[in-house]
Amino acid sequence: MLTAILGWIAAAVLMFLAFLTILPQLPVGEWWVRVCDFPRLQILMLLVIPLLLLALRGWLRTWSHYDVTMLGVACGIAVFQLYFILPYTQVWKSTVEAADPSIDPDQFVRIVVANLEIGNPKKPAVLEELRELDPDILLALEVDDEWHEALSSLSDRLTLHSHVIRDEGLGIALWTRLPVKQDEIRHLVSERRASIFATIEFPGGTARFVGIHPTPPGLKDSTGEERRDSRVRDAELMLVADEVAEEPDENWIVTGDFNDVAWSHTTRLFQRVSGLQDPRIGRSLMNTYHADYPLFRYPIDHVFLAKGYQLKDFQRHRMPGSDHFAIVADIHLERHEGVEPDPEGDDKQDSDAMIEEGREEAAERDVEADPESTSN
Repeated sequence: MLTAILGWIAAAVLMFLAFLTILPQLPVGEWWVRVCDFPRLQILMLLVIPLLLLALRGWLRTWSHYDVTMLGVACGIAVFQLYFILPYTQVWKSTVEAADPSIDPDQFVRIVVANLEIGNPKKPAVLEELRELDPDILLALEVDDEWHEALSSLSDRLTLHSHVIRDEGLGIALWTRLPVKQDEIRHLVSERRASIFATIEFPGGTARFVGIHPTPPGLKDSTGEERRDSRVRDAELMLVADEVAEEPDENWIVTGDFNDVAWSHTTRLFQRVSGLQDPRIGRSLMNTYHADYPLFRYPIDHVFLAKGYQLKDFQRHRMPGSDHFAIVADIHLERHEGVEPDPEGDDKQDSDAMIEEGREEAAERDVEADPESTSN
């Protein structure tokens, strides 16, 4: 009887994990499907449960064809999840070059991407951390009036450029000590979600900088009654990817809180369409959210780079009181190589469909953006 119970429990857990594994492969934008893109590492860890149950069952009695079948299912799930996870470990070849140690330190630019969290009560501690990090470029997210006032104390080191100050975690601001030739705010899909586009002078040349914070899937709308799907987020990412691909000779940097994991279909499509490179590949997962729950962390804050950049340091940094780790990247513009978009198969059609569906979703919710609108 005990061996039968162990077999039933192992089978039930495996069926649940197999369901979570297959579900995000569906080409739909519903939030409860897309969030299943996130817990690949957690699914891999949960496989320990049925494997231990099968081991105990095998110790109590001779292995059967049923046990071998369940073991095969567990191995299949593990291999499938590792396919997505392994590129973000040191067993993989990195795509962004490591910087030559002989490069003059003054040639490096430090980018800090910090989701500060609206309502964060630890503002003095955050400001102290930011001063210690001493960024050349700071992209601050979830900037409301209180954060705007607090961050003004950094004006002795950094200059505030494009910014939108909003409640509900919708604010975004670009601070930098580097010369800015041009900067603007755009609302790509939703009038509630602003993105920053800037042209910044690096020591090694001119960089095109984009800062974004698209809508997370599963977020409740302003009525609190309905959760948003992923379509508006996906459309914003694809519009940025298309713009990068249209100007492939530029030294692009696209960064921000994507509200999407590095290995999702949407983010990998974004990479192929844009030709941008992910510094995580060949280095580490760099899980940035949720900062307070180590077992439930995902890599959703990103820095994507064109080919000519070299990386000296790439790490996450805890921001007091925030649910996100900040990303800190020390980069050097070594040469002008731009990007090499590499779409596969139906990538272009998929990208266009995401954009169309995202705009339709925004229109249905009456938050469609005017693509010509800009503000500071």
